[in-house]
Amino acid sequence: MQILESRELTKRKENMKVKPLGNRVLVKQLSSEEVTKSGIVLPDTADKEKKAQGTIVELGNGSEITSLGLKIGDTVVFGKYAGEEVEIDEDGQKREYKILFVGKEKDESDILALVE
Repeated sequence: MQILESRELTKRKENMKVKPLGNRVLVKQLSSEEVTKSGIVLPDTADKEKKAQGTIVELGNGSEITSLGLKIGDTVVFGKYAGEEVEIDEDGQKREYKILFVGKEKDESDILALVE
């Protein structure tokens, strides 16, 4: 019985889905590395003022999201240090995402998303 529960839990982790709550969106960050003409790779930490970009992969159910017309697949620009970073295991590989708040008034809730 113990082994079956462990396997089921492992399977759930592999198929984990994160659903943001309220006026929050889950964004997969786009790579921001640049390559100079001479072939030198500049990491995203090279320019502190540069804005970050990402693609919306999940939406919360808040009213601000619908009023702004945001949808899954939209590419958005956000502050480099905005939101909360979260790491999600997808098919054995860890991928980094951001949970961003959308709205006029900051939601102070400590619960950002639901893991399904």
